Amino acid sequence: MSAVNETKFKSVIFLLTRLPSHGDAHLWISIPFCFMYVISIVGNSIILFIVKTDPSLHEPMYIFLSMLVVTDLGILITTLPTILGTHLFNSREISLDACLVQVFCIHLLQCIESSVLLLMAFDRFITIHYPLRYTSILTLLRIAKMGLVVMIRAMVIILPLPFLLKRFQYCRANVLFHSYCVHREVMKMACSDITVNIIYGLFTKLSQMGLDSLLIFLSYVMILKTVLSIASHEERLRALNTCVSHLCALLLFYTPDISLTVIHYFGKGSLPLLQIVLGYISLLLPPLMNPIVYSVKSKHLRARIIRVFIK
Repeated sequence: MSAVNETKFKSVIFLLTRLPSHGDAHLWISIPFCFMYVISIVGNSIILFIVKTDPSLHEPMYIFLSMLVVTDLGILITTLPTILGTHLFNSREISLDACLVQVFCIHLLQCIESSVLLLMAFDRFITIHYPLRYTSILTLLRIAKMGLVVMIRAMVIILPLPFLLKRFQYCRANVLFHSYCVHREVMKMACSDITVNIIYGLFTKLSQMGLDSLLIFLSYVMILKTVLSIASHEERLRALNTCVSHLCALLLFYTPDISLTVIHYFGKGSLPLLQIVLGYISLLLPPLMNPIVYSVKSKHLRARIIRVFIK
């Protein structure tokens, strides 16, 4: 009996689902996905290349931006095979192990991105509150230590997720709602009690995005307090203008994910299409829009990009 169960356990296959469509409409739906991936990968790669090759951009702000870009590229690479494979070639099957690897990578990178956005909020506070000591406070060594702490924190929080899913037996249809694997969808396919996974999934959200968003909010409270103490109205606007790019990145990252979490925990069974669309938005919109936002708002970065293309 144990041998039969082991064979059944190893042969688990999940079926990915593409966006609902009729006839050949899925081919037209795949075009925006291809376009988003191309633009996102090219845009993030250009920013990473320019920041790396231009010594004048080796400042804390652009180093944190590079961390964000690398994280976005990781999310794109992690989700590209299944999303494009499902929509372009109708390749729906994915093994349990491959699915768990994708679960780990997606949640790990999202946790890292949330922490990087927190570091960027801290960077904005130091820029405005201690402008003369900015580079002496945020040295390369301290930034490297921050990055290491971010990586360790994300590993500690996310590493248990695939092991919690691995212990289950899967005996249902195993049809996922998306064309990629995430923890909340895979655990629903289990035949066992998933209470522990629900509790730990909620814990990861609270310790990851909940704590980070609270600290980001406190950072901006201190930023506003500092800005309001500036006498000149023009200087206030100039100081706040340095935060616009980061605020856009925060909205792009947190809004769809928080909405999806609220619907998942408090609106079970409602608006399934909205959940699917929000899932794609939470993964693909930040990597697409972050390079555009920072290129438009940062004069130095925009000038370097224009110079590269003119050459």
